[in-house]
Amino acid sequence: MSGEALTAAQKALRMNLDPAWYGTLAEIGGGQEVARWFFVVGGAAGTVAKSISAYDMTVSDGIYGRSRRYVSRERLEQMLEREYVSLCQSLAAARGETTAFFVFADTVATRSYGRHDDGVGWLGIRFQERPGAEPRQIILHARLLDADTARQQEALGLLGVNLIHAAWSLRGELDGLVAALGQGLSTESVEVDFVHVTGPEPSPDVRRLNVGLVLHKVARAVTFGLDGEPCEPSATLYKRAAFVVREPFDTVLREDRDMLAAAAAQLPGEGERETPVLLAEVCAADPRTGRRAEPGDLLARVAALAGAGLAVLVTDLPEVFRVASYLRRYAAPRVVLVLGTQTFAGLFRDRPFEQLEGGMFEALGRLFKPWVRLALHPDRDPRTGALLRLNALTLPPEYRHLVRHLLDNELICELEPIAAMGPSSDGAARMSQTKVP
Repeated sequence: MSGEALTAAQKALRMNLDPAWYGTLAEIGGGQEVARWFFVVGGAAGTVAKSISAYDMTVSDGIYGRSRRYVSRERLEQMLEREYVSLCQSLAAARGETTAFFVFADTVATRSYGRHDDGVGWLGIRFQERPGAEPRQIILHARLLDADTARQQEALGLLGVNLIHAAWSLRGELDGLVAALGQGLSTESVEVDFVHVTGPEPSPDVRRLNVGLVLHKVARAVTFGLDGEPCEPSATLYKRAAFVVREPFDTVLREDRDMLAAAAAQLPGEGERETPVLLAEVCAADPRTGRRAEPGDLLARVAALAGAGLAVLVTDLPEVFRVASYLRRYAAPRVVLVLGTQTFAGLFRDRPFEQLEGGMFEALGRLFKPWVRLALHPDRDPRTGALLRLNALTLPPEYRHLVRHLLDNELICELEPIAAMGPSSDGAARMSQTKVP
């Protein structure tokens, strides 16, 4: 994420000095990390009507009502609604004609003595773009990745200030929201993996904003559901086995869905309570050339894949092993990467992992964790229509024994195409016995 001339302190001070921008800051879980910036720079009385932090769950429920989860979009929206209504009831008569009101809220779980996972949080702001206007609302989900609690809190504070400043400075021009969110931050410390905007027209395209999170390097990946709309990743991925196909998807074919369906049918999980998710992964940059796709192009591919009945993961992850590691964040019991046989053979012929110090061996070592498998689906010869099984493809001689080892140890397997299984098939595994050429 790119730096910018204004620091968080400068942003907070400029807002404090604007008499027409006034509101409430309500924070749960991560401390008063955002409010602190407005107080330490001075002049906070010009901006902050109230600052509140309700740590005790009973107290929080008493203020905002009960919620199934305290770090959730539901709780955040309760906070925004309650505080915005309270602010307007208290101050609209006195200064509503000259003041644009706002409420910022966050509910966050950072690292602590009893919690050692990544920090996660929901942040949002409801605000008027001008005095008396219908409010607009921005909601985002973030992951705090630093290993140190204090650094997670620092990143949360910076992100919150960026969000409030973006609402203040980009009023009516929120197409620049995504770039503003990432100022002064790095995806090594925080990722914003979902953003949603509601309010009066004209309203920005939230699909384009979420793709922009990846293109502006504010997130490593964003998720689109079966309806083609952006969603917070765990809503689609949490504790579900993920069957993933990676292709350019310049044209979405029926075979793309069939590959995933064949893998899910032939590689059933044991003891998995949740239905597996069939996921198309689109890399925003061509792994071969590094050329980044345009937002409109990515959105067209997302729409086509949703039309084919697939959830979509748009990533900035050129190596497939990074995709598997990303999915593991969401406690996926297993990740099955589905490749066409020609794509798999190309990994050995084209040597895309040569930039790694350990080359192909390092890439395979980082890919094949106990919870990762590679499923190969036979492609069809474009000239004859014949199935191109792995044993029909030529591999570099130095890799033949390696591929044989992967097959023998069931780290990779070759699928039967759905059409080849016949109507009597019960979906059980019918992987072919493959000989490596």
